Amino acid sequence: MVIESYLYEKLNGEVRCKTCWHNCKLKEEQWGICRVRKNEKGRLMVYNYGLVSSIALDPIEKKPLHNFKPGSRVLSFGSVSCNFKCDHCQNFEISFADLSFPYLKELSTEDVLRLCKERNADGVAWTYNEPSIWHEFALDASKIVKKHGYFVVYVTNGYMSYEAIDQFKVLDAANVDVKAFSQKFYSKICKAKLENVIKTVEYLHRKGVFVEITYLIIPEENDSREEIKDFSKWVVSVDRRIPVHFSRFHPDFKMLDKIVTPIKKIEEAVEIAKEEGVEYVYAGNVWGHRYENTYCPNCNYLLIERHGFYLRKINVKDKKCPNCGYGQNIVL
Repeated sequence: MVIESYLYEKLNGEVRCKTCWHNCKLKEEQWGICRVRKNEKGRLMVYNYGLVSSIALDPIEKKPLHNFKPGSRVLSFGSVSCNFKCDHCQNFEISFADLSFPYLKELSTEDVLRLCKERNADGVAWTYNEPSIWHEFALDASKIVKKHGYFVVYVTNGYMSYEAIDQFKVLDAANVDVKAFSQKFYSKICKAKLENVIKTVEYLHRKGVFVEITYLIIPEENDSREEIKDFSKWVVSVDRRIPVHFSRFHPDFKMLDKIVTPIKKIEEAVEIAKEEGVEYVYAGNVWGHRYENTYCPNCNYLLIERHGFYLRKINVKDKKCPNCGYGQNIVL
């Protein structure tokens, strides 16, 4: 199904897309960087509406979201393509695919609701590839499921525009991949701008969306103590209560020459962030590690115990630590 974009401006035959920070200015018959939007006779048309490549019922911890609805089950949807071109992409099979991807299936917005009911989901996640390039379908389907009591989350690279965030009033939570804290990395690896990701995270937070951040640590690319420290200081400047996940990299796509991130490097990053004042810091892709758990930032009491993506127990009542009474940034 092809529809007209919800966010663009007309420019005497050309169009400017306003869905993400690239703000693609397109001539007649030209496609955007995302490869799913095209200028057709002065109208920006969207070609991926309802086109799904992936559907799975996941623990919300897999997104990862640890402080938002812990233990809940989220029905995850992905499509194809992306507005980044990351050399280390770990979903490259769909993120670098285009509309010719052979396994695309078309769903209606009502199908999304039906699948939520059939699979006993608690919410919907737009994930796997970059959801903001799927803005129209994700928005329309989210409005429907929200009316039926389901929550809505995004797993995103943080390049959605202010206008897209403003339209997406039903978004409850987002995990944003901050892929590094240097423009050199973003230019070389992602073909994007760090400053725009920073703006999006800050704007999401101001708009009341529950934000968690993932930082995938890649050896010799974004793992220096100085960079982790600068990143952590920025998080604290936004809100020290924003949960941060330092995830372990495994070689993939165009970065097969890199090693798996040493666990000591993940632990070091967690400790740096805590020293800088980030209250909730997690180790990702390290099953069975103590830093998968949630601890009270005030007294270090074990609040939520995990093993991988699965909860063992929750010791939180009324969003307060049962040991010291400290109010927690946790949505139960």
